[in-house]
Amino acid sequence: MGEEQQVSSSYWLETAPDGRHPALEGDLDVDVAVIGAGIAGLSTAWELTRAGRSVAVLEAGRVAAGVTGHTTAKVTALHTLVYDKLRRTRGPEGARLYARSQSEAIGHAARIAEELGVDCEWETRSAYTYARDPGRVAQLRAEAEAAAEAGLPASFVTETGLPFPVAGAVEVTGQAQFHPRKYLLALAADLVERGGRIFEDTTVLGLDEGEPCRLSTATGATVRARDIVVATHYPIFDRALLFARLSTRRELVVAGTIPAGQDPDGMFITPDEDTRSVRTAPLAGDRRLLIVTGEHFTPGTSDPRARLERLTAWATGHYPDLEVTHRWATQDTEPTDTVPMVGPLHPGARHAYVATGFGGWGMTGGIMAGRLLTAQITGEECEWSGLYDPRRLKTAVREAPALLKTQAKVAGHFVGDRLRPSPPVESLPPGEGAVVRADGHRVAVYRDEDGGLHAVSARCTHLGCLVDFNAAERAWECPCHGSRFDTDGKVIQGPATKPLEQRDL
Repeated sequence: MGEEQQVSSSYWLETAPDGRHPALEGDLDVDVAVIGAGIAGLSTAWELTRAGRSVAVLEAGRVAAGVTGHTTAKVTALHTLVYDKLRRTRGPEGARLYARSQSEAIGHAARIAEELGVDCEWETRSAYTYARDPGRVAQLRAEAEAAAEAGLPASFVTETGLPFPVAGAVEVTGQAQFHPRKYLLALAADLVERGGRIFEDTTVLGLDEGEPCRLSTATGATVRARDIVVATHYPIFDRALLFARLSTRRELVVAGTIPAGQDPDGMFITPDEDTRSVRTAPLAGDRRLLIVTGEHFTPGTSDPRARLERLTAWATGHYPDLEVTHRWATQDTEPTDTVPMVGPLHPGARHAYVATGFGGWGMTGGIMAGRLLTAQITGEECEWSGLYDPRRLKTAVREAPALLKTQAKVAGHFVGDRLRPSPPVESLPPGEGAVVRADGHRVAVYRDEDGGLHAVSARCTHLGCLVDFNAAERAWECPCHGSRFDTDGKVIQGPATKPLEQRDL
């Protein structure tokens, strides 16, 4: 398979300094332990440190190198088509609280960047949700009206900076975009300077919600803390049954340079065409980095190479001067009832909290979560605690069809994937992987470029679904809850915390 159809590294990871932190080796006592060093985890830890709490951040990989390191990094309160739905399902007050909480996150991030003096390439831009199909115009007008009613500077427009005509668009002015890793590395450095601690390569395996709470880690160390925050994108603990209310999607990204004069001057997204999202970022000289996202799919259910070709063709078709330099993929977690889940981990939780379900809008969502969780942990009031409360049941019941659809899909994979035909190992070409039968077990086998075979159990260590191979990224992926593993079974992405078991063919 040609290199043009393979995923490479994220632009954000390539262009930010690589600060490293040690792994946790000994036991530790802190006020708050935060699991996960993406934007939600680091924002929460930073806020808590400012509030006078002793904080430890535990990250299985590297700081800001997971989902946050692969985002498109739009800092906006316009989340495709959400406000018209919210005013119907949560009422006008729910839509207003959502808009205000997300908008305040934008201003808060701008103030932090200025205070820390970090050059995170912060740029103010309008955000647009557009459609090329005239049949969408009524929906866009309703969204613009609902967003304005919720308090956003929103309007319906028919002209944009895109290189093609649109039937209409919702425009919200005064939004932003930035370099997420540069921002978060500065946040991490300030956190450490103020006494917070960050541990990389430290996988959390267990949680005991006693007093104090106890976290067990793969390094053998124990962390004791009064409060625990689970900010691992998809929760690694299932005691709250949140997995029944979350679905995972993966999306491809194509990026490259264009002449600065072709900058569309805004952040754009359409729900059509299997999603297309467009923004630019600053480069030296007379060029801009164009970032195009789309072609979403459930992990472990699709060969992304054809999708990558389609996305690249779309980008180069509309921007003929585009010189593609990067291709990567991102992963999002969707709640079945629209709004992220930020607050107590489960109905009986007293000192365990969670932040998840940002649905592709984790920049404002993560910053908002940091402030909300800090308020809850320090005993302050927050106007939108109820809106984001993970324990909510009324909206989950109201939007039960989405929940049932999600669980039916999971059940289908759990049963149906075990009935797939098994190809012979001998037929695997270099660079490819497949799930085969061996001694009555399903084995995930990858053949490397030198012809060597790598065999691991095909059973995901999260809840037992069978993984499938993503050839574009050369990873094993679970279609049920989005866990991802490298070709030797090491966890790349949770909720799984343990590697796939080794198998001997």
